[in-house]
Amino acid sequence: MSDLLERLRGRGWRMTAQRRVVAEVLDGDHVHLTADEVHARAADKLPEISRATVYNTLGELVTLGEILEVSTDRRAKRYDPNAHRPHQHLVCARCGAIRDVHPTGNPLASLPDSERFGFTVEGVEVTYRGVCPNCAAA
Repeated sequence: MSDLLERLRGRGWRMTAQRRVVAEVLDGDHVHLTADEVHARAADKLPEISRATVYNTLGELVTLGEILEVSTDRRAKRYDPNAHRPHQHLVCARCGAIRDVHPTGNPLASLPDSERFGFTVEGVEVTYRGVCPNCAAA
């Protein structure tokens, strides 16, 4: 389970009812929801929440570094609450399902100096692609 709610409380983030419900919707492992999915789930808990409030809250959480904005393909951006746990993503090429994965080793080590072109590399994003079990069974 992600610790998003605890992190936000620890920062002293003003926890309005709308912000709390967005954070609750995002909290968990392997959560990669679109803004529209966050809004739909938040509206189930708090019917008066507006789409604009959800978008603004997501933007603020990204700016704070408390959630990641994930774009793995040409589909809608998704929001990942596991911003403080290094991980990569495994994406189903058919349905777009996303899972967090934690490969061992240092991905920076696989990029030789001759391929860095003088860059100081600060991070690596790896996306593994395949077909999930549900799509494979269909």
